[in-house]
Parts: sequence; structure tokens; C-alpha cells
Amino acid sequence: MMSRIHISIAALSILLLFRVFAGLPAFAAEPPWTEIHAQHFSIITNAGEKRGREATLRLEQMRAVFGSLLMRRRLNVPVPFTVLALTRDKYAQLVRSGEIGSTPRAGFLLPGEDQNYIVLNVAEEEPWRAIAHDFARALLDGNYPPTQPWFDEGFAEYFSSLRLSDKHMELGGDPGLAGFSAKTLTEILASGAWLPLPELFTMVPDASRSQEDSSRFYAESWIVIQYLLNGHKLQEIGTYFDLVQNQKIPLEQALAKAFGMSPAQLEKTIKEHFQSLAPSRVGSPSPGSRAELSPSPTPVGPDDVGMSVTQIPDADGRALLGDVMTRTPEHGEKGLQELQALAAEPADNEIAHRVLAWAKIQDKKFDSADEELAKAAELNPRDHWLRYYLAFLKYRRAQSTGEPIRGLANMMQDLVAVLDWYPEFAEAYNMLAMARVEGGGMNSALEAIRQAIQLSPRNEQYVFNLGVVYASGKKWDAAREIFERVKNSSNPQLAAAARSQLQEMQFAQKYGIPVQRPPSGSSKATAAKDAESSQQPARQEPLEQNEEKAETERPTTKAEHTAPAPGAIQFVKGKLVSVDCSQPPVAVLTVVSGSKTLKLRTPDFKSLTVIGADTFSCTWENRRVSINYRASGKTGGDLVSVEVQ
Repeated sequence: MMSRIHISIAALSILLLFRVFAGLPAFAAEPPWTEIHAQHFSIITNAGEKRGREATLRLEQMRAVFGSLLMRRRLNVPVPFTVLALTRDKYAQLVRSGEIGSTPRAGFLLPGEDQNYIVLNVAEEEPWRAIAHDFARALLDGNYPPTQPWFDEGFAEYFSSLRLSDKHMELGGDPGLAGFSAKTLTEILASGAWLPLPELFTMVPDASRSQEDSSRFYAESWIVIQYLLNGHKLQEIGTYFDLVQNQKIPLEQALAKAFGMSPAQLEKTIKEHFQSLAPSRVGSPSPGSRAELSPSPTPVGPDDVGMSVTQIPDADGRALLGDVMTRTPEHGEKGLQELQALAAEPADNEIAHRVLAWAKIQDKKFDSADEELAKAAELNPRDHWLRYYLAFLKYRRAQSTGEPIRGLANMMQDLVAVLDWYPEFAEAYNMLAMARVEGGGMNSALEAIRQAIQLSPRNEQYVFNLGVVYASGKKWDAAREIFERVKNSSNPQLAAAARSQLQEMQFAQKYGIPVQRPPSGSSKATAAKDAESSQQPARQEPLEQNEEKAETERPTTKAEHTAPAPGAIQFVKGKLVSVDCSQPPVAVLTVVSGSKTLKLRTPDFKSLTVIGADTFSCTWENRRVSINYRASGKTGGDLVSVEVQ
């Protein structure tokens, strides 16, 4: 009897254990993906909400500290950040032997034309410190004019010393082991002769330099920035760069005028600053080490950063990992395979389709990219990234082929929608400017390209494109000033394009022949398409007034990619007599200008760029209009834009 009881108890225990473990997830199950939204960052993580929130807070704090150093309340981020906070195993899929190049193991920043990826291994204690240097450089691009290398690298090294907690921070110490040397920056400075200050301020670190010279460059740049920022000399720094870069004053004179001392005196003062921090005996803490720093309050804390949390599908997280893989040479092929699997049935993932489209645009496989974006649009037509990539595809296709931009009106609508979503997207403004040049709107093109330059003041391509816009409007003196500046660029392709523009512009100004398009180049130095019209462009008002708001849902079709009729863009003012919409979405406008009657057609009036009215109307009649169109005959043509008065 007792043995039966023992057997029954044992059986019951096994049954209970089976039920308990049956209710638990499998040990091999993937952790769920979560997106954490804050004011300036959205972080996608598979490491749990707690670590995701901590990473979000630290990035918000880093952004705030950067702003305080430059004394800026508002920061520009001209290229959006996408942040992945990953578990150790997922992070390991994206790196080779724990690193990409010399990037620290805990995290890396992967720059891109469309977005900058920040990837963190949140299994490490402070992974955000690994990206501090590159993060500072990325923010400098949008928030400080072009400078000399010593400032950028010194500022980034200074920023790399940042350590954060929820309410306190430490900043200004030696950032630790440098990636180019086994010594700390302090040890490098203490171990030998310094570079003379004029040499430091004109030096460009590159592969031709010895390791010793490169090490001293970074170390001295760091201590110079530490001295200047600790002494609250940001205004003097700005004065120096204005004198030496804009006014072309010799370096020695610029230093004396900006800082009130000769280069030798300034160098002596900086060395004295370093010695005042240096240890009095061997074995003492390094100057500015954590032992000597006093914590100060952070600009923002946990109570200042609101966050919301949403769950995202596993396929979306995997697609983002695949995107990062495709952008790294060692994992590119594997990333494409993962994305192709996600884009196929049954997953049919929208993110995978648009990421594949982006990769194909880079390879100039424009038709294949078009197909991927069409599939993505069927799954999620409201995705703003989709609209950006649609515009980028049209822009790159035109640059590569030398043909007019296909679907020009739709491209401009997509870009306006993108800028409503992300108002700091400098490249969207740049593409909008070039589209407006082709559409004949020089004034509005000027406004857009100036906005791109304001958001990304170091981007020489945008400065070059400003010259293109001026040349398209026959503002020869302004265009010449721009190209004269760019022809001295360190980017050889951009410099060559500027010299070519100067030659062709001289010919065009003398003989009245339009400036020719320069050949396309690399992704970073592709010369803009010049306008082909010699007619006076239509007057257009600022962006927020002149563009029709894009539809919130617009499927992509092959029809919008139909190339317009050949011919130069022309401009006409007259009376709109009637509109024929008997075969929607096609519309034919009858316009009378003097003794001439024109029949102007648009394949889709919903996509036509309209100025002076909220939407296009098939009931318009007897209205004064200004029109840009591509002539296809003596009395006909394809509409580009309509301004209703």
C-alpha cells in the first residue's frame, strides 16, 4: 500500500513539473523586440525594456551635454540616427572579432547618407562611451562651421571622456586608451617634445604620418581643447576660424588677434596648463583622471526624459540587423541573404523590401529598386522612409543617366512629406532644391538649398549645389563666387566639377547657351544636375507656403515613373480658360497667352505641383496662372507646375 502511495506522489510530482515547464517559454526562444521613443531618439532593442531605457537616457544626456559645450539650445541632426541596443549574441553577429576596424567592442557608429546607425552591446557596462567620439563628430557636422582637423579631433577626444549616471556626469579627464596608441593621451604628452602650435593647427592626420606624429596630434589637440573650453574661450575659437578661414588672415596673425597672444605665448600657456594638472610624482593619477574630477549635475535626468514603449515584430528587428550587415563589407552578403528571406513569402516584410531597395540604388540597379519599393508601398504606404527612398531613387537615376527626373511632381510631394516628418533632414532639402531647379522654380530652389546648408554647414556638395542654383537663374556673379570657393576643395571630384562649371558658365554667359550638366561622381561628391531652361522661372513662395501637402497614403505605380516629353522647361503666364478632367486622373488645361492657345497635360492631377491653392481643381476657369511645362510641340506640352493667382 505504501509503495503505491509513493508511486502516485512521484507521478503527481512529475505531472506538476511537466505542467510548470510546459508553461515556460523555450530556452532557445528569441527575446522580443521593443522600440523606446524619447524626444530625440528612438531605440530598438532586444535586451529588455530596462536596458533600453537606460541607453535612451544616456544618449539624450550626451546630446544635451554636447549642446551645453557649444552653448546651443537647439541642435541640428541633419542625418537621422537609428539606434540598436542589442544583447551580446545579436551584437556579435554584426562585428568581426568583436570590432569593426578599430571600433571599440562595446559599440560603434556606422555613418550613412540616409541614416547613421548607432549599435550598442548593452551587455557591456557603459557601451555608449564607445561611440562618444564618433557621436561628437556627427553632431559637429550639423552644428559648427567647417574647422581645422585639430579642433574636430580634439573636441571629440574631450567629449569621449564623458561619464554619466542618472543625475551626475564627469567631463574633461583623459578619455583613456587611444585607438592609435597603447598610451593614454596624458602619457603621450608627458613622454617627449610637442608639435609646434602652428604645425599642429595646420596638420592633417593621414596614413602618411608616423604613428608618433599622429599620436601627438590627437593628444595635443585634446589638451588644447581642454584648455580652451575650461577657460570659456569658445567665442575666441570662433573668431580665430573666421579670421583664418573666411578672411584668409595668416595663422600667426589670426591667433594673435583672436587670443591676444602670439603662437609661442599660446603654446607656452597650454603647456603650463598641462603641467598644472600633471602629477607631482611618478605613480600619481593622470592629469584630469577620474580621481581628480568632481562630478557635476547632468543637463537632463530621468525625470526630464519622457519615454514610450511599443513592441515591434521580430521580422522588423531582424530586417534592421540585416540593414546594418549590408553596410559592412565583412557581413554584406549575409545581410542581403537575410533580407531576401524576410522579403519573400510568407514574411514579406516591408522594412526588408525598402532596405533591399536602398542597397540596389547604391549598385545603380534602379529598376530592381523600383520593384522593391513598390512591394514595400503595398505593405505600408504610410512609411516616411519609403517616401524618402522613392525620391532618392528618382534623384540618383537622373544623376546616373543624365536624363530629366522622372515623376518630378511626385518626388517633390514625397520630399515635402518627409520634411514634415523630419524637418532637419538636410539631404531631403538638397534633393528638393535640385528638383525645383529642374521644375523652373529658382527662388524656391534657393530657399531649399540654403536650408540644407544651414542644417549641414560642412557639406561641400550642398555649397556646390547652391552655385548650380545660382547659375540656373543666371546669377553669374553669385555662382562664380561659390565655384571659386569649391574649386579649392580637398575633395578632388568636387573641385574638378567646380572648375568645369566655371569654364562652362563663362561660355554660357558669353553666348547664352545653358550650362551643361557635369558628370556624376561618387556618392559624396556627385555634381548636381543643372537646369536646362533659359526662360525666366516662375515666382515661388517659401516652402511652408508653396507646396501642396502630400497625400498620407499614395501607392507607388509605374505610371509615375513615365518620363516627361523631351524638351526644355518653359514658362508662361496667361489665362486658364478651362480644365478637361474627362479621363481622370489625366487633366488637360487650356491656357491662353497673348495670341497663343496651349493645351497642357498632366498624367495625374492629384500629383501635380500646385502653388497658390490647396489642391488642384477640375472646375477652374478664367483664372490667371503662371505655368512651367515641357514643350512637346508648338501648342502642347506636359505640365511641371501651376501657380494660380
